[in-house]
Amino acid sequence: MAKKKKRRGFEESSKEPPLPTEGTVICGIIRHLGGDYMVVKCLDGMDRKVRIPGKMRRRVWMNEGDIVLVAIWDFSPERGEVIHKYSRGEVVKLIEKGVLPREFLDALSEYI
Repeated sequence: MAKKKKRRGFEESSKEPPLPTEGTVICGIIRHLGGDYMVVKCLDGMDRKVRIPGKMRRRVWMNEGDIVLVAIWDFSPERGEVIHKYSRGEVVKLIEKGVLPREFLDALSEYI
């Protein structure tokens, strides 16, 4: 029997974007390294090598300049794993809340 396809509709605009908690940080993608690895510039000032987990790799496309939420590894703080990609609407909400400074987006455009 054939599998039923899931419908991918638009997300609700009233849904709140996930905010960074302890152990997570907002970052911007600087460049892809190949495979499922990329280099990101984080709000705390570090450049980190992060990995895209398998469940996101095939479903969420990530490009240079996108804003993502990264979980920092406990055993290696200079590395991490992407847990969420923010859409443009979510980035605007983060800027309005004051979580993401506008200057960070301007500084990120230098790398791209």
